[in-house]
Amino acid sequence: MEEMDLASGEYVVRREVLDELRLNEVAQKGTWSTKPTLSEQMKESLRCSVPRLKQTLLSWIPVLSWLPKYSFRENAVGDLMSGCSVGIMHLPQGMAYALLASLRPVFGLYTSLYPVLIYFIFGTSRHISIGTFAVISIMVGSVTERLAPDSNFMVNGTNGTETVNIDERDAYRVQIACSLTVLAGIFQILLGIVRFGFVVTYLSEPLVRGYTTGSACHVCVSQLKYLFGVTPARFTGPLTLIYTLVDICRLLPQTRVPELVVSLVALTVLIVVKEINACYSKKLPLPIPIELVVIIAATIITHFCGLHNEYGIDVVGEIPSGLKPPRAPDVTLFSEVVGDAFAVAIVGYAINISLGKTFALKHGYKVDSNQELVALGLSNTVGGFFQCYSVTSSLSRSLVQESTGGKTQVAGVISSVIVLVTVLKIGSLFEDLPKAVLSTIVFVNLKGMSKQFMDVAMLWKTNKVDLLVWLVTFTSTILLNLDLGLVVAIAFSILTVIFRTQLPRYSVLGKVAGTDLYLDTDTYRESKEIPGIKIFRSSATICFTNADMYLEVLQEKSGVDIGKLQIAKKKRDAKQKRKEKKEKKRANNEAQKQKKSLNHRANATNSLKDSELNEGTDYTATKETSNQNGVALSSATNSLSKGQVNWAYQADTPMSDSDSNKGGHVYENIHVAHFGDEEKGKTFRSDTHSIILDISTTSFVDTVTVTTLKNIFRDFGEVDLDIYLAGCQACVVEQLERANFFSESIPKSRLFVSVHDAVLHIFKKLGQTDFMLDVSCDTQM
Repeated sequence: MEEMDLASGEYVVRREVLDELRLNEVAQKGTWSTKPTLSEQMKESLRCSVPRLKQTLLSWIPVLSWLPKYSFRENAVGDLMSGCSVGIMHLPQGMAYALLASLRPVFGLYTSLYPVLIYFIFGTSRHISIGTFAVISIMVGSVTERLAPDSNFMVNGTNGTETVNIDERDAYRVQIACSLTVLAGIFQILLGIVRFGFVVTYLSEPLVRGYTTGSACHVCVSQLKYLFGVTPARFTGPLTLIYTLVDICRLLPQTRVPELVVSLVALTVLIVVKEINACYSKKLPLPIPIELVVIIAATIITHFCGLHNEYGIDVVGEIPSGLKPPRAPDVTLFSEVVGDAFAVAIVGYAINISLGKTFALKHGYKVDSNQELVALGLSNTVGGFFQCYSVTSSLSRSLVQESTGGKTQVAGVISSVIVLVTVLKIGSLFEDLPKAVLSTIVFVNLKGMSKQFMDVAMLWKTNKVDLLVWLVTFTSTILLNLDLGLVVAIAFSILTVIFRTQLPRYSVLGKVAGTDLYLDTDTYRESKEIPGIKIFRSSATICFTNADMYLEVLQEKSGVDIGKLQIAKKKRDAKQKRKEKKEKKRANNEAQKQKKSLNHRANATNSLKDSELNEGTDYTATKETSNQNGVALSSATNSLSKGQVNWAYQADTPMSDSDSNKGGHVYENIHVAHFGDEEKGKTFRSDTHSIILDISTTSFVDTVTVTTLKNIFRDFGEVDLDIYLAGCQACVVEQLERANFFSESIPKSRLFVSVHDAVLHIFKKLGQTDFMLDVSCDTQM
């Protein structure tokens, strides 16, 4: 029965003490299961019906569920404005990020077209913008440059010098990028089909942010050559970023001033207008499309001023008009890019789902993580056939799409139309666009990632382990490149989880006076240990990784060294047996001596009888004397045959009921005798008679845990300590039952609903009612 006073914030609960057996009766625990059996699930999965077919079709092709319900009145205007804004951003970013992938800018435009249309059909997020992204582009670029370096395409020039066959090199790099993209898409589709969307949970937010920050550094270094107009050597393998940066610094005296001036002017304009957009975002109906303005202006100035011919400014070059027919990827390259493809698939999906869930939470709809894998995989797979490279969602474009009123994926279709028009009609007009301008666009768009360095200060205050994950991820990405850096980061992140599981916090709980609260005595000053009872709790699930440590800390916190106590008990028992054997042997010897003495006396008595008969002595009196002597000797013999009482040992044995106090049974203090010469003068003593294991934090038990708990009950029971379990979850109880944990020596009556129930049971067993009455006292807070 529960009584509550809402005004004072107090409540009183009166109920009986509940162990597991009584709980099953009171709460009416059932053995039924609402979950269908495996055979029923198989039958249901194989059953075909029109509603089931419709549900499956809508789940795999989400556009069929929302497009027929599309409201033009509510969504059309916002989607149109948003689509135009995002489409304008696609043009400069697509061309700029293509350079990061070591591809021609037109392939960035292709990548901004086909995958967006595929995601419109299969995606579930309404606000993310699929397309090129700096981190994925640099990951693709690292593969294309590794497998197709300039040194493989050197040809003899007209003057005997060697030059690079750019057309052949670029064509082979496109094949590599397409093969990588298709394989990454296949990985994503397979993971989505097997419902493996939860894999992203192993990529923690500090890991993803540290990885993207390190990737941003790679992006910046890769674009420095365009800003300064230098041509550093190409490096592969670990420390590539360091070698490239050193080489660029070495080439700084050779900086081409015209390109540096173009870069600084474009960079200044972009930064100033971006800040204006940020400051007046609420007043401006649309953000100023400064990237597109800069591209158009730079192209016009370069074309009419002849900057390419007079000053040698590096420009984009030929941009073919029209679309190219689909082409199958080179499957022979799969074996060389399989590791990179998996890394691209995981990183792309992690970025995509994190942004998708962020916007879904903000606007109140659901994003299917498994369907997002399939949608992203299809975007990559289909795009790879149309000479696109790997895609994911872009933070900057997604923010623009959401902030300009985008409501559905229709905004993505509108942005694709703008890109399509550019590719078909006006793409060739950007042939005189300086590459330095595209590099400045990349730099400015990395502003959001550069702000992630502030995570270090935040994580230092909040969580040191997450800070360590961030730093290790960032450092490994910088030093080991993007592929090996990701592997090291994931491995280290998993190790932190293992160490946290293996090194949990162990606590001894104490009771707060006047309450049923049991808190850590090291944390709460008012929590006091109950004399004779140790309440032990681990902050993590007990499993095979920490079971041994759990037992060690339990002995340390309880002050009971099981090993020494067991050795002491064995020595004590062995010593007692030796004493008993010695006493028995001594008694036997005494009995033999008495027997010989009796025989001698009997012979003497017989001789005396004969003599007295001859002399006329009274035989009756002599017989009575003889009988009395025989009785006395017989009593003495029986006493000796039982051995002497070892009062030293008896003092350590439990007291009988007649010697106990008013509570009935009293638990003895455990005394242990001396252990040899090296420990002479030392004794091991424990005043604890009961130990309660609070396992409310344990969510599952394995075979090692079951064995450990059995050993605890057995070993502590051998030294007369009672063990109780408290707070065990229902699923854990079922696992213990299946593992045959409960038996006559470990009954379910040792398992209690809460720590307080176990404590009340112990004191009821001891007959100490004073503690129970203390619970009803007012809580002093």
